[in-house]
Amino acid sequence: MLPSNFLRLLDSQSKLNLGCQDLSTLIPSFLHRLKLCTKHQASLNARKIHAQIVKSGLNQCQPLPNTLLDAYGKCNLLQDAHYLFDEMPQRDHVSWASILTAYNQAKLPSKTLSIFHYMFTTDRLQPDHFVYATLLKACASLCALRLGKQVHARFVLSPFVDDDVVKSSLVDMYAKCGLPSIARSVFDSILVKTSVSWTAMLSGYARSGLKDEAMELFLRTPVRNLYSWTALISGLVQSGYCIDGCYMFIEMRREGVDIVDPLVLSSVVGACANLAVLGLGKQIHGLVIGSGYESCLFISNALVDMYAKCSDILAARNVFNRMLHRDVVSWTSIIVGAAQHGRAKEALDLYDQMVLAGIKPNEVTFVGLIYACSHAGLVSNGRKLFKTMIEDYRISPSLQLFTCFLDLLSRSGNLNEAEDLIKTMPHKPDEPSWAALLSACKHHGNTEMGLRIADRLLRLNMHEPSTYVLLSNVYAGAGKWEQMSRVRKLMTDMEVKRKPGYSSIDLGKESQVFHAGETCHPMKDEIFGLLKELDAEMRKRGYVPDTSYVLHDMEEQEKERELFWHSERWAVAYGLLKAVPGIVIRIVKNLRICGDCHTFLKLTSSIVHREIIVRDATRYHHFKDGRCSCNDFW
Repeated sequence: MLPSNFLRLLDSQSKLNLGCQDLSTLIPSFLHRLKLCTKHQASLNARKIHAQIVKSGLNQCQPLPNTLLDAYGKCNLLQDAHYLFDEMPQRDHVSWASILTAYNQAKLPSKTLSIFHYMFTTDRLQPDHFVYATLLKACASLCALRLGKQVHARFVLSPFVDDDVVKSSLVDMYAKCGLPSIARSVFDSILVKTSVSWTAMLSGYARSGLKDEAMELFLRTPVRNLYSWTALISGLVQSGYCIDGCYMFIEMRREGVDIVDPLVLSSVVGACANLAVLGLGKQIHGLVIGSGYESCLFISNALVDMYAKCSDILAARNVFNRMLHRDVVSWTSIIVGAAQHGRAKEALDLYDQMVLAGIKPNEVTFVGLIYACSHAGLVSNGRKLFKTMIEDYRISPSLQLFTCFLDLLSRSGNLNEAEDLIKTMPHKPDEPSWAALLSACKHHGNTEMGLRIADRLLRLNMHEPSTYVLLSNVYAGAGKWEQMSRVRKLMTDMEVKRKPGYSSIDLGKESQVFHAGETCHPMKDEIFGLLKELDAEMRKRGYVPDTSYVLHDMEEQEKERELFWHSERWAVAYGLLKAVPGIVIRIVKNLRICGDCHTFLKLTSSIVHREIIVRDATRYHHFKDGRCSCNDFW
């Protein structure tokens, strides 16, 4: 049965006067018009032409059905394409390649793979090189390695075994499935390597973190165009080589490569977000505007995320407000950003607007919302959101979501309920789950439960240094010296494995990185002098160093000196000496900020009357007028 919308179009064409001309002369005209529809993705025109073809009685005359099928697919009219495909009395390889490509282009690779077997069972056809390439693209999108290997095996036994296009698709599939060595073997077997095959191999190396191999291959690439640069830069950023990705982007700009595709810009914006380099991020934003890509959805989403991660939540909100179209990523990015910056009410208001806009939230959205409620003490809001997530949106909470909800309950003092949750949730509790509950026990002075949770934690293979410090303090507070000594011994043993702490500060054209205990900085004397002045003023205000955060076994005075050399203090002092007076000082620390440095930064913001923003390993701290946005509980 024909779709109702198609019948209406057919009826609108009933007055089409075909005259007495030979109907076969209409075929070239229909083909030309369909190709124009495909080029401009004119969906309504495609349907009108289909109606005219049926009216003229040419709907079974090849190549019109296959061309129409291709047009529907490229216009993203999947329902029409699927109906046409099902109604075709005789389908050939072109028909199958067109419908499979349509599902790939609509980002439905699982559908591509699920209908493929009918090519054998219903139409008795074997795949050709076009179909093989389409199937491998679907496998690559899903990282379906097992199925991809099966397609590879059939390809090897087929008459198309030497087809270089299919081999390029194999390179891409193996690269995206994390097997660059197999991808390279296939790549080396390609007789005539195109830019597609070079780019696929290059992307595979870069995405797998094989930076040296990627750079070596890039230098050998015969033609370095935007797509090869994008493959290298995007792969480096995805595998954690963000600095290298930024340097390569700058080099690409020096070579004058035109940015005709915005994907590379989103990758560099992501690198700026990960590195928290606000100055470079602003420059890339300017380039986005100058290149005319500000209205591109995924670029705008990346900019919102970048500004939020670079601690400029106001700029993130400005980008978000200017967006003409927003998807779930847009809303989730700004909600999570607001939550991490301690703006709980703003995050909840944004969620209400999101729902009114008809956008369905996902799991990450609720992680941000419950996180916001947890850090603002909005327990009832958090409970309601958790219930809504499960009952209204049918989202099954992950361990991370359960830990967020656990944190919400325990922070607010509902310790018994939190303990019941950690025992009954369908996931095995990990270190962050138990540590969140233990931290709340310490905060609320529940020694009995704290010791019980501490004993559970002690049996785990812990990785976070802050967890050891927390355990030690809980045992010391309860007078359990034997357990405390055991934790201290474990702390000593794991000291070698600890990541060295460092803090960076971005002053626009200049960035500086300070490592804990650094003594060779050219401005060492000035920084040391300022820190001494600040320390003296703080002690007048009642500051006493909290040496429990020092893991070394040493005298009390030496522990205070150890705290004095923490990297975030030196980064802030450097900013106070070098930054333009009055501007916000932004610090990025690779580890969680310790409690003593947290107190130090609160007092510093009050003494020097400056706002200091620190992005540590878990959240953002906005220090202003002696207070912090985390309310001293992080």
